Amino acid sequence: MTHRIKFILAGTSALLALVAAGPSHAEVTLSFLIDNNPDTVAAAEALVTAYQAKAPDVTIEIEQRPGGGEGDNIVKTRLATGEMSDVFLYNSGSLLQALKPAQTLVDLSGLSSQAKVDDGFKSVVRADGKLYGVPFGTAMAGGILYNRKIYQDLGLSVPKTWAEFMANNAKVKTSGKVAVAQTYRDTWTSQLFVLADYYNLHAAVPNFAADYTANKAKYAETPAAMKGFERLKDVHDAGLMNEDFGAASYDDGLRMVATGEAAHYPMLSFAVGALKQNYPENLVDVGFFAQPSDDAGTNGLTVWMPPALYIPATSQHTEEARKFVDFAGSVEACKLMVETNAVQGPSLIDGCDLPADVPPAIKDMLPYFEAKDKTTPALEFVSPIKGPSLEQITVEVGSGIRQPADAAKLYDDDVRKQAKQLGLPNW
Repeated sequence: MTHRIKFILAGTSALLALVAAGPSHAEVTLSFLIDNNPDTVAAAEALVTAYQAKAPDVTIEIEQRPGGGEGDNIVKTRLATGEMSDVFLYNSGSLLQALKPAQTLVDLSGLSSQAKVDDGFKSVVRADGKLYGVPFGTAMAGGILYNRKIYQDLGLSVPKTWAEFMANNAKVKTSGKVAVAQTYRDTWTSQLFVLADYYNLHAAVPNFAADYTANKAKYAETPAAMKGFERLKDVHDAGLMNEDFGAASYDDGLRMVATGEAAHYPMLSFAVGALKQNYPENLVDVGFFAQPSDDAGTNGLTVWMPPALYIPATSQHTEEARKFVDFAGSVEACKLMVETNAVQGPSLIDGCDLPADVPPAIKDMLPYFEAKDKTTPALEFVSPIKGPSLEQITVEVGSGIRQPADAAKLYDDDVRKQAKQLGLPNW
């Protein structure tokens, strides 16, 4: 921390008085690590600008990292080496638990903003009875973004079953459009057909999460759990994807579904923020539906909690970082991020009400949240286990390189390693 004092030499007495008074103010620079998704960057920049206006003696420098597995490795490495930024953005849920927060992070239980944070969110940033994060954004869901114009032009209805979805895809393919955009350059995007299927898995096997955590259930031994891998194979084998699926990026997928190059893009609803930033004129053309199941009676959303802001135990500016993170968890900051990035789902801050003019994709989501038993948290929020290699495995299945049954066994092995690292019993 540097102190800058300007002395006005107006006689010995004045100089002595100024020295005795001490520094006029202190300046500090905080480093802030975020992922490089456009919506994340826009929200972080708005947050930093607003906070610096309130605290002019604080400068916050934003650093960017990749998403997916590469980003996970950067976060883990920097924490392990004591080189983590003063504040960083990272997943809540199981990936947070893998960071061993009680050992590596600052306890944020005492922040005033925590009083208005949703209890459901608190449950996914808690370890050993302490809270380690505040939400960055709204809740979201995993499912399928779709182009409403294509649906209207081809006379398609939103599918509730996988058979209906595949029938829609066949009609889209016949029309000459890409039926399902896939973007395996950004490997994390390959996981959606598996992860967003958890509502359907939970409906079929309600005890799966508990048994899975206790090493009593396996993906390879649970037909309902293997469905997500089979969905990837179905789409690949039917030739429904863009030809450059291996090289296409997340932004390519958003462009394709927004502009009508593709009818569908499996994705988390946080993408609505990036659509607003990059394709605002097409935002009204994008809708959203839950991943279909085999039974029309089972139709609901798999819900994700947003990432959170954390402070590493190694920060040299803990108090200043706590003040910034406390602001980030406030109603004011929540509204600012919603205005910047569009709504991605329900707010997790009491008093941060959603605007009336939410985009169509969000309107499509809200009835699930308003209905009884039509949402369930993603597996990574009800179990501490999520194997780090899933995105590489799903790329292989989605590319036709690996069969679903083999992928499920490989993922079970990946999960075993993660469970042992976490020290879970019965593993």
